Amino acid sequence: MAENKFTSLPCTEFLQQLASKSPVPGGGGAAALAGATGAALGGMVCSLTLGKKKYADVQDEVAALQQRLTELRERLLALAERDAEVFAPLAACYSMPTETPEQRSAKERAMSAALTDAVAVPLEIMELCAAALPLIDRTAAIGSALAVSDAGCAAAICKAALQSAYLNVLINTKSMTDRSAAEALSARAEALLAGGDGADTTFAAVRARLV
Repeated sequence: MAENKFTSLPCTEFLQQLASKSPVPGGGGAAALAGATGAALGGMVCSLTLGKKKYADVQDEVAALQQRLTELRERLLALAERDAEVFAPLAACYSMPTETPEQRSAKERAMSAALTDAVAVPLEIMELCAAALPLIDRTAAIGSALAVSDAGCAAAICKAALQSAYLNVLINTKSMTDRSAAEALSARAEALLAGGDGADTTFAAVRARLV
């Protein structure tokens, strides 16, 4: 994948690949990229606030918010690539032979390992988006009023990314034979999804300032 990073493609080419029948990039990569976009928008609000006399009393806090959002953006971009990387072994598992007990056992072991890797990526995407949302909320509250709509967009996009990654967790846990592990992972995803409700509060607060 290193020789053809999806996140280095022009937007038009990335979207063409996303719309094609190619298995990657897919929903997980799109979720990660959306989360990175939301974090980037939050960072833009910070950039438009820094250095402005009107916001002199919050400069240090805004700078810290910008740094953290930048870190989250970069990690989410990396996960867009990682999502494609972990799908290949999983896809290969489905074509493994199952004619003998030994083959079936080998396939089950391979599937288990591949699913563990595959579910870890969207779960981490959820964690990063959940971490970004309160930062974006604070940015909306103290950042430049001229960019408050962008902060609202950032919150909405990050919530969409969170929801999208959640579905990618479920599609993988559904196939896991270790139901105890699957249920624990799904429960973690459910908790992170619930945390995304804070984005609605941010969106409503921004909307109230615009209508």
